[in-house]
Amino acid sequence: MHYLLVLLAAGALFASPVNAQISNVDPNDAIDADLGTPPAGPDTSTQAAPMAQGETVVQDGVPTDAMPADGSGTQPGVEVAQMAVPAGDTYQKDDLIGAAEGVFGKGAQGLALLIEDILKKQGRPNGYIVGREGGGAFLVGLRYGSGTLNHRVEGEKPVYWTGPSIGPDAGANAGSTFILVYNLFDTEDIYGRFPAAEGAAYLGGGFNASYLRRGDVALIPIRVGAGLRLGANIGYMRFSKKQRWLPF
Repeated sequence: MHYLLVLLAAGALFASPVNAQISNVDPNDAIDADLGTPPAGPDTSTQAAPMAQGETVVQDGVPTDAMPADGSGTQPGVEVAQMAVPAGDTYQKDDLIGAAEGVFGKGAQGLALLIEDILKKQGRPNGYIVGREGGGAFLVGLRYGSGTLNHRVEGEKPVYWTGPSIGPDAGANAGSTFILVYNLFDTEDIYGRFPAAEGAAYLGGGFNASYLRRGDVALIPIRVGAGLRLGANIGYMRFSKKQRWLPF
């Protein structure tokens, strides 16, 4: 009996440390713990915020966000509240780059990168405008332009525009314009006023892109400037079927 108690006590002594080392381990938890908790992905459940006016410029051939007028930092990203458009009713990237190169010249530095950056952020448009415009300002500014609206469904139509503005803006510029058009399901909706706010920095040339919206229709004009102009302004662009000399 004495020997039996000794054997049982010895067995308990050796079994205790062994049992203390045994635990159930979930291999998935172990892997996650080793790798660290992955960062939470972006929330894609919400729709794009309504578009506000903003601007993108090309600097040294690379698209960048423009500085606001007060120089406080870069503007927040601007997104087009794009409607559901069938893929066959929108323009492909190569079509848009080819059309833009027909306006600005093949191989224009930074043009393809700028368009790719816009398409990556905003998606593909269902229309675009190619044309030319000129304008000038000294606190109060005027802009006149003309071109052709290309619509994926309704084809080509002539379009003219004027643009009064006001703000700390001075100088003159003229050049080609390429405008991406979003959510234009009826070409008649292009005619009218689109509020605009933009900065201009033309010291001989360079691309810039601004954002305009009226209702669901959104426009992204891409301009190359030739001239001397510096400042910022607010106003609107008014599109019409015929040439107008009164800007209002």
